[in-house]
Amino acid sequence: MTAGTHRTRRIGLIGWGAIGRVVGTALAQHSLPGAELTSIVDNHPLGDSAPAPHVTFEEALRRCDLIVEAAGPGVVREWGERVLRSGTDLLIASAGALTDEDLAKRLHAAGPGRLYVTGGAVGGLDLLQAARSLGPLHEVRLTTTKLPTTLEQPWMDEELLARLRTATGPVEVMTGTARDIPGKFPQSTNVAATLALTVGDPDGVRVTIVADPAAHHTRHVIEATGTHGTYRFDVAHRPDPHTPATSQIVPHAVLRSLAALTGRTGQIL
Repeated sequence: MTAGTHRTRRIGLIGWGAIGRVVGTALAQHSLPGAELTSIVDNHPLGDSAPAPHVTFEEALRRCDLIVEAAGPGVVREWGERVLRSGTDLLIASAGALTDEDLAKRLHAAGPGRLYVTGGAVGGLDLLQAARSLGPLHEVRLTTTKLPTTLEQPWMDEELLARLRTATGPVEVMTGTARDIPGKFPQSTNVAATLALTVGDPDGVRVTIVADPAAHHTRHVIEATGTHGTYRFDVAHRPDPHTPATSQIVPHAVLRSLAALTGRTGQIL
């Protein structure tokens, strides 16, 4: 490969849901120069509209040099190490999987494939990383507000479920750290996990989950205080109409990460 040129990345996509469909369609339409969608892995039939072959996980590894996970933290736990050990790079959307400290250590130790994590539904992470390089962040808080129906979990007792289902205003569902909250809400707290990775301390990030029947947007408020400054980010996204636990912005964040990995010039990193 000569200077100034970039090889085409052969992309395999795991998951054909709210994230995967948007990412896969954009790749198939050649919206991302330097990236070619070669395969899709999913447990369900895709029909004739799929823009790439529907293959097994093993076949995807043979076809690809970059796998994009868009199917949930279980995929990261089950297949992450195998992807990296095969020499294939892995971009994950389900950052919540990395709050499992043992899994995170195994993935970071695996190779020769490289592990990447997309920022997903929140911004300001680059600024927090820069601030952290100047000195410790003394306090980091995240408040996530979503529709009550997207937060119901099998472990909840009848009293808590009743509070969610009859809420007429905001209801605080749980407060904890960025280490334990993602395990309780695996489809709703990738932002908490991503923030924990950014600041390097899952136990130092306090997370509050709020259910609000009027939450037409999914809202994330990050507040951080450090030696050299105070930072606050407030974002509100429209949820995907078919999968309300996922914000519409997430697949576009994945595409932006892919653009960086395929060498697109002129972007802010």
